[in-house]
Amino acid sequence: MKLRKNFLWGGATAANQYEGGYMKDGKGLSIADVEKGSSHGVPREVHSNIQENEFYPSHEAVDFYHRYKEDIKLFAEMGFKCFRLSISWPRIFPKGDEKKPNEAGLAFYDKIFDELAKYNIEPIVTLSHYETPLHLVKEYGSWRNRKLISFFENYCQVVFERYKAKVQYWITFNEINETMNQKEPYHQAGILFTEGENHTDTILKASHNMLVASAKAVILGHKINPDFQIGCMLQYPMTYGKTCDPKDQLAKKLFMMPDFYYGDVMCKGYYTNTCTAQWKRMNGNLEVSPEDKRTLLEGKVDYISFSYYFSTVITLDSKGEPKVAEKNPYLSRTDWDWTIDPVGLRLSLNELYDRYQLPLFIVENGLGAVDQLNEEGKIIDTYRIDFLKKHIKELIKAVEIDHVDVIGYTTWGCIDIVSVGTGEMKKRYGFIYVDKDDDGRGSLDRKRKESFYWYKEVIATNGKNIK
Repeated sequence: MKLRKNFLWGGATAANQYEGGYMKDGKGLSIADVEKGSSHGVPREVHSNIQENEFYPSHEAVDFYHRYKEDIKLFAEMGFKCFRLSISWPRIFPKGDEKKPNEAGLAFYDKIFDELAKYNIEPIVTLSHYETPLHLVKEYGSWRNRKLISFFENYCQVVFERYKAKVQYWITFNEINETMNQKEPYHQAGILFTEGENHTDTILKASHNMLVASAKAVILGHKINPDFQIGCMLQYPMTYGKTCDPKDQLAKKLFMMPDFYYGDVMCKGYYTNTCTAQWKRMNGNLEVSPEDKRTLLEGKVDYISFSYYFSTVITLDSKGEPKVAEKNPYLSRTDWDWTIDPVGLRLSLNELYDRYQLPLFIVENGLGAVDQLNEEGKIIDTYRIDFLKKHIKELIKAVEIDHVDVIGYTTWGCIDIVSVGTGEMKKRYGFIYVDKDDDGRGSLDRKRKESFYWYKEVIATNGKNIK
């Protein structure tokens, strides 16, 4: 096997980190719009409303809203075959629960897709990427409330119909498994726990509502356009047991259960034994109606997309639960203390393909680093080139040696954007430098990095002879 001739090379972004224009042309507030910036290791502060004299990084981000032609032209110069972006749900439905959409928001994405088509760049569109309308959180409790299923379905109906001739590849929820993996699933589900709330019940209920909503979107999308390819998206945490002690291998299994929980339902169409065992581990239970069971089975995804950044070493604690062990001595780490593990990408591809036998799409992979302009005003980011080169080589091995079916590869933050974890700009991933700092100052001018030219060659040769 070799990489497909039409392998989808490109880059990935998200509206709340990239788009800006947070109140332009009728857009409503999203959960990201009330989240302050922070720094590594310090949680981001979430407000209930916009407060004066506070800086919210998503409001301007790096202003793709006004600079999309410039940016897409740069992507085309690199030779992108695809570009992953998200539609901001509150740009289409400002509150999220309206019957009629905001035409100005729809028209904005028409312009984006038409500009991409001009350069033969395939859009890969995420429907919900940490951009739940804030009104749905405040009025309905976000995904705790089953009403959000119908609101999401209405949103999908509108964008599927509007862009059925412009978009083929869709993703329902970004990193949906983070709903169970975070202490408070704010980004994924718009949820901050209230005092006395049963966390387990809320997580299981919100997750189920999102899974049903995803399945309904798949069913609806296939009716509107049978050629649609609609996938799920997981954050895949490649995991190693600390030692060859069988208990450490059990720790790996237990640690991965929350991730396979979502993959199993979205790919197999039902709650597997892994899922029901996870309910018990969480001291919870979920009653699934016959109607929901039919929906989940009919609404299985066409492919699996996932993010891969690092791997983790796991062992069991004194209570028999998995915990992160010490740092992996065989791997180096990034400035943000993430392991650099290219072989882990090959292993991840194999684990996912072995389990689900569905085409895979790596939609996030990249190196967050502090980029410095040299005396000549250039960014010589050889460290990024080295990181990506090693990961792409392992991707190719997974295809050519292990016979894993991979659709494409999009690097995260192909242009510098706001970090979702911290709201920082200094954590840069892009091939294109954006002049902006953590306090929101800068010209927003774009500048090609050294990696820009390297990735252009990778795409032009379809990954052959990577230098």
